[in-house]
Amino acid sequence: MEFGVLGPITVWSDGRPISVGGPRQRCVLGALLVHLGREVTVDQLIGYLWSDDPPRTARSVIQVQISHLRRILPGSIATTSGGYALDVEPEAVDLHLFRGLRDAAARAEPEARADLLDRALACWRGVPFSGIGSEYLDYSVVAPLREERWSAVVAWATCALGLGRHAEVVSRLTPLISEEPFRERLHHLLITALWRDNERARALAVYEEFRSRLADELGVDPGTELTALHGRILQEDGGRTETAAGAPTESGFRYLVRNDLPRDLSDFTGRQEPLRHLEDMAVSDDGRAKVCVITGAGGEGKTTTAVRFGYEAAKRYSDGQLFLDLYGYTANKEPLDPSSALGALLRAVGVEPDAVPESLDERSALWRATLMGRKALLILDNAASYAQVSPLLLSSPGALTLITTRNELSGLSGARFLSLGMFDEKSSLELFGRILGEERVRREPEQAREIIRICGGLPLALRVIAGRMLSRPKWSFAHVARRLGEQNRKFRELQVEGQSVEAAIDLSYQSLNPGQRRAFLTLGLMIGSTIDLAGASALLDTAMEDADDALQELVGMCLLDEPQGDVYRMHDLIREFALDRATAEFEEDSADRSRARLAEYYLVTAQHAAALLGPRVQDAAEDERPGYRTDLDGREDAEGWFSLHQENLADTIEYFASEDNEDRAWRMAEAVWRFYALHGEMGLLVSSHERALQINSKQGNQRGRAVTLIGLGIAHYISGRFEDAMAYLSEAHVLLESVGDGRGIIRALGNLGMVYERVGRFADSAAAIQGVLDYAVELGNKRIESLQWGNLAVLRQTLGEHREAIRCAEQAILKSVEEDQAETKVLAKRVMGEARVGLGELGIAFRDLNEALELSLRLRLVGHQIFVRNSLGLAYRAAECWNEAIEAHTEALTLAETSGDHSGDAEILHDLGVTYAAAGRFEEAAAELEKSRAIAVERNENHTLARAALALGGLPAPAVPADRAHGFLREAEQIFTELGLAGADQAREALAALPEPLS
Repeated sequence: MEFGVLGPITVWSDGRPISVGGPRQRCVLGALLVHLGREVTVDQLIGYLWSDDPPRTARSVIQVQISHLRRILPGSIATTSGGYALDVEPEAVDLHLFRGLRDAAARAEPEARADLLDRALACWRGVPFSGIGSEYLDYSVVAPLREERWSAVVAWATCALGLGRHAEVVSRLTPLISEEPFRERLHHLLITALWRDNERARALAVYEEFRSRLADELGVDPGTELTALHGRILQEDGGRTETAAGAPTESGFRYLVRNDLPRDLSDFTGRQEPLRHLEDMAVSDDGRAKVCVITGAGGEGKTTTAVRFGYEAAKRYSDGQLFLDLYGYTANKEPLDPSSALGALLRAVGVEPDAVPESLDERSALWRATLMGRKALLILDNAASYAQVSPLLLSSPGALTLITTRNELSGLSGARFLSLGMFDEKSSLELFGRILGEERVRREPEQAREIIRICGGLPLALRVIAGRMLSRPKWSFAHVARRLGEQNRKFRELQVEGQSVEAAIDLSYQSLNPGQRRAFLTLGLMIGSTIDLAGASALLDTAMEDADDALQELVGMCLLDEPQGDVYRMHDLIREFALDRATAEFEEDSADRSRARLAEYYLVTAQHAAALLGPRVQDAAEDERPGYRTDLDGREDAEGWFSLHQENLADTIEYFASEDNEDRAWRMAEAVWRFYALHGEMGLLVSSHERALQINSKQGNQRGRAVTLIGLGIAHYISGRFEDAMAYLSEAHVLLESVGDGRGIIRALGNLGMVYERVGRFADSAAAIQGVLDYAVELGNKRIESLQWGNLAVLRQTLGEHREAIRCAEQAILKSVEEDQAETKVLAKRVMGEARVGLGELGIAFRDLNEALELSLRLRLVGHQIFVRNSLGLAYRAAECWNEAIEAHTEALTLAETSGDHSGDAEILHDLGVTYAAAGRFEEAAAELEKSRAIAVERNENHTLARAALALGGLPAPAVPADRAHGFLREAEQIFTELGLAGADQAREALAALPEPLS
């Protein structure tokens, strides 16, 4: 198939167009094609279709469109965590074919470049997405695509003019200027082509028509380049000369070509990606002067990267490589004013000192005129502001102004921005190796990595360390790491020969006004490594709008990163600088109040988010009410918030514990357990609860201790340590009975019921679940009642009571409240599907299981996905689709391994072994069943142990020799008998059918 985006959304098969549905369906397909191979979220699709006014059924409409498209493109559309992604060959999509040809043209010689661009432009058939979509789609997708087309047109016309193909340019551009009547660059190229094709009168007529249109409709005049071209046409050069690039120069002026670049570092390391971006920008020819801003905090290597690029690209800028330090962040120097900067630049290229005008505007105009038509590179280093650099920018097509700054230079339109960031581990080790020698790094690789971690990958810090070690050959990386770890010594160690990390940060700090300084220092007190806008509002004790202003100002000055919208982090060394200064300058109680406000924000919001994830038995403290703006309106919002802050919340528990606030510590632990559990974050779940348990035990808070014991019990259950889980939950049960906490008792019982089911204590499991169910009915708590019906459904299915399992699952859905219905359906539909398999109703089984899988993927419920995939394996086995069944079981095991949820390992391995046996692959069956049995023995999963033994005893020799088969079957008979289950009869029948082993 072939796909069209650059015009009406179209699909062709064997050269014939095929129907892709109505406008909405074409819009969804077009969005997937534009973002080919990448996730397009459901929210994006909703925006493309309805802008800011979607109907309530928007998500359902999207799902319907995707379902229809999957029939047209089977196997090509994948469901992702947040939306969908399309996988087809890029060459089959006109947009990506266009981009490939355009990018190839940028690297080609002129003749080939013109041909490639011509082929690229032939991909366009009209306006993308014509007749479909919304205003949001037009400005967010269509407008940028059209800009790509016009850039390619300009590049082709510029190239064709250089090859003398003037008539072709006139032929192509004449109809295009009517589509874009205000594009000055297109008119400049058309007028130039007409003039060079001896159509002087037509060239002047086109200019006059354009000038009149601008004046009448916009009230402006053409720009200086077009006006100058018009003047040259009128005068037919009027005694002036012209450079190779077409720019006039005064005959009495001798331009000086010079290279002012500072020394290039022989040990320059990393930055290959930024250098590649700069190279790509340099080779692209859109007929305009280019501006690129390299931003970053002090010490990131902005200047060294700019200088390295200058040397690498020197041949491309044959009219000179100019470098000027603007002293924006230089100790004991005022920033260079633009007038003085222009004076220095003009004199550098040969303008006599007495010919340099006095006023800033005249100097700027002379600077642009002097460089017009020349291919020059200008590096403006250490810029402080937009006002400082604006008059200095080159305007000649093909010229590049490269600016390094710690500020965002707001107002610099048309520029590209390049943020360097920190060195990764590979680049950091490479830098150490180049300065100190590879052998020195190889001797202590782990210690070298520890220093990289301490320095946070900041290039200046790494260079300072390497410089100190170079002059001290006996110093080891381990010795340096110890020195850096000593209290209040880190910044003293990070200075050498006039280079100082602290001084670099301090220069940025000194540029702040008093309000910005206070905000910066207060942010150094944050709990965790990141902070969102609402958290910053709490920490700074100000309105969110004011907090947003303060944060954006610090981001603009490269003292704060914004890795995603409204989420902020400080580099570790900048954070340490801020924390040191805050400790010195703030009163102790002021700093304590700030951190307490942030911790309270995390606690209150975590409790609110936890309530959105599912039923909770523990109540929040009576004095805790959402006093902060959280904007969490549903499960998806809650999931996103927990995912963003999961590390910070663990740090908040540590903060409460360090403050001896055991009540807040256990409440926070109780709020986060469900998210950690659902997403397999076992390390965070265990560490956070152990810390809360420690402080509650220390303070003698029995209720807090019991609640954290429940959390630990859940963690060990998920990890497959069922004996430990029972011990924790049983202790919690006893403690809660001692303090008379009825709700806590029910929570302990509910979780014990799940563990009992795993270890085969089915009567105890049923009693515990029924006790919780009765409590929920008494309280009228539908959420807990629904949850327990789901647990009963699992128990009944485990016992093979398929009809009863379906009834319980239906009750779970019936009793569920709206906010829990989706998650409840995942469990219920999974159990119902598995029960239908047991009843031989495979059609309904697959429907239920696929619905459960799609819901679990959409909700990102990893634990549920594991069991749903395994249940699909059972359904495929019943349908005798062996390969699909084995793949489903294997996917479940892989997901369990990556997520850390090992609660079902023994069961899944058993089911995989039985599937192998059904497929006649007995050796593989024996291997998987042996693994299942070993895990079941280790975890005391008696029911699964008996099932694995029964299956092993039923395998033929030589996979399982007869004597071992007898042993397995006797083991199964004994366990099933102890559990009072029908499997004992199966084991006895199998034993009777086996020949007696040889004595």
